[in-house]
Amino acid sequence: MTRILSAIVLIPVVLCAIWFVPHWGLVLLVEAVLAAAVIEYAALAEKSGVPVPRVATIVAAAVVCAAIAWPGVPLDLILVAVLLAGSVSVLAAYQPAAHVPATAAATLFPVLYLGVPLGALVALRGAYGREALLLVLLVIWISDTAQFYTGTLLGKHRLSPTISPKKSVEGAIGGFVAGITLTIVLGRLWLPQFDLFRLAILGAVLVALGITGDLFESLLKRSANIKDSSGLIPGHGGVLDRIDALLFAVPGFYLFVRLLA
Repeated sequence: MTRILSAIVLIPVVLCAIWFVPHWGLVLLVEAVLAAAVIEYAALAEKSGVPVPRVATIVAAAVVCAAIAWPGVPLDLILVAVLLAGSVSVLAAYQPAAHVPATAAATLFPVLYLGVPLGALVALRGAYGREALLLVLLVIWISDTAQFYTGTLLGKHRLSPTISPKKSVEGAIGGFVAGITLTIVLGRLWLPQFDLFRLAILGAVLVALGITGDLFESLLKRSANIKDSSGLIPGHGGVLDRIDALLFAVPGFYLFVRLLA
């Protein structure tokens, strides 16, 4: 019941943000989500034995996120500056220790894992409209729901038993069927530049990347020996638990439409 109540509150908020919030407002909202996700990521890393400077990591990821989200910003200069600043922050914060190489990598990794996808989410709406962003979210949500119920009813073969024991091959198949079908139906309305074949490919790509993103975050959590990234969202875990599939699906969608539109 808690999970359902949280969804009833969150889904209208997300839909209203996509449809009504201006570009600058969406950037601010996404940056807030990013900051929460980085904090959860840092906690995961620390439980795995790798300390991460939270403030420097949040700033680095947030700057890159904003640069991707805002048209005309020189992204190459931003990336070079972030690389230098992140490296200097690790140098200033730590003395020689066995964890320092891993800390340096873990400090810069959220730029790619969190900053780039969330920036692409905002850029996607700006370049291709609200419908394009809504399509990605709906495909991931419906596919995830189909995976859960299909897996619950028919699941016998584990998809990745060591990383996510509850995921099944049968559930994944159900997710692909639902995700591809929804992409074709909505894509005919919202992405008229794509024919049925390319829409079907797009749907398959989104579902596959969503499953990959889910498994990747599960790998991080299992490495830290925890179930949820946090308890921030009642019944749903943390921010990372809610956006893990989108972190892979959104960049995939962005590449697809940029290259094939």
